[in-house]
Amino acid sequence: MRPTPTPAGGKHIDSETRSGAQGLERTGMAEAESGSAFDSWNGREPYRLFPQVLLHSIGGDQVLLCRVSYERDTHVRRHAHEHTEQVMLVLEGDVTVDVEGEKRRLAPGDVAVVNRGQEHELWSESGCVFVEALAPVALDHVGDRDRDLRTGADQGRGHVER
Repeated sequence: MRPTPTPAGGKHIDSETRSGAQGLERTGMAEAESGSAFDSWNGREPYRLFPQVLLHSIGGDQVLLCRVSYERDTHVRRHAHEHTEQVMLVLEGDVTVDVEGEKRRLAPGDVAVVNRGQEHELWSESGCVFVEALAPVALDHVGDRDRDLRTGADQGRGHVER
């Protein structure tokens, strides 16, 4: 077995440790324990943000992570998030994104950064799936605040409605 490089100042982790987690097994996490740092979206119905936009979300005090699915022929009209920055990573399909007049077609592996206050618009003819991170946490992207938010010392004081 060929050793993997050791990260600067880090601990060496071989491929056996990465794949097997030595003695730890993944338990069915369909429903997280209250206050747990861990959860799963598997088997959970997504939140319908808009008629053709479905998402799963999980967030802490400062960042919200969402898996977003656009159905075929989805158009999200031009809008801006006054308080929230958005970073997107396309996983499946393609989506056209216009940020402040700069338009790009994004495919799997492509990313876009939409800084707070920037107007943007999205289209997907074939449908797509992407992951987005929002900071601070945008509560309009959270389907169930009790289930999907894990607040710490800040108790979500930095969360915003949109």
